Amino acid sequence: MGKSQETFSKKEKEKKRLKKRQEKLARREERKANPKKTFEESIAYIDENGNFTDTPPDATKKSVIKAEDIVLGVPSKEPDESDPIKKGKLEFYNNDKGYGFIKEDSTNEKYFVHVSSITGEILEGDKVSFELEKGPKGLNAVRVSKI
Repeated sequence: MGKSQETFSKKEKEKKRLKKRQEKLARREERKANPKKTFEESIAYIDENGNFTDTPPDATKKSVIKAEDIVLGVPSKEPDESDPIKKGKLEFYNNDKGYGFIKEDSTNEKYFVHVSSITGEILEGDKVSFELEKGPKGLNAVRVSKI
């Protein structure tokens, strides 16, 4: 006689199939026992605060928005009316490498300064006036002069 054709893995696969079939039948019976909600019961509303609710919105709280009032795009930036010349103190300066940092008096922000932007001779700790310009890594101090 030959060896039985049922191996361990075949038995395990058959057990899994039977288990899946039983779970499927159990889910079907559950659905039959608990019928679905009606369409009206399954509707969700959004209140004036943007939260989901099951009650319809109150018509008295409804606001009307005119199509002309809707602005598409980015609003234009208002021009900066502050003085472009700022004052500060040279916190750090490396003569060998030709760069340093200026700390602004009013905001205590630090800005990078390069030797090519400096007019005249300045040393660490000197009071300076400068303007800001957008650089590759942020704002840089330009047109730096000693006060």
